[in-house]
Amino acid sequence: MRGLGTRTVLYQESVAASLGLYNHDFISVDILHEKGPITAGELSKLTGLATGSVTALIDRLEKIGYVRRQNDPKDRRKVIIVPVYEQKEEVSNTYLPLHTAMMKLASTYSAEELELITQFLGKASTVLEEQIEHLNTTRNSKSSPT
Repeated sequence: MRGLGTRTVLYQESVAASLGLYNHDFISVDILHEKGPITAGELSKLTGLATGSVTALIDRLEKIGYVRRQNDPKDRRKVIIVPVYEQKEEVSNTYLPLHTAMMKLASTYSAEELELITQFLGKASTVLEEQIEHLNTTRNSKSSPT
């Protein structure tokens, strides 16, 4: 799992570089892909970036057409960040070889095996999210004045 995680991070860094993005920017793009439209505050919490850094990040992503800002219909003080990068051809072209290779790999497994693999990966993602939260909580409690 650790090796897969490392290779995933390295792949994401390579994708970001090939698209001319900073890695943190691309991580945010992936978060938006997974979560859908969210507020800047939510993105700040999920990335661990300060709100000022998230504002600059959103400005950069909006400038290159990866996101757009939308007023929150429930709270006019909030802005929702809407991902729009999937319509960009360079993004889909970048991921196409990976998608093709993964589909080829998946075709070597039975439906039952794929179901088990999918369950495992879903549960592994939950464990990782829990561990991220634990590390962030531990880090925040160490840096808080006592």
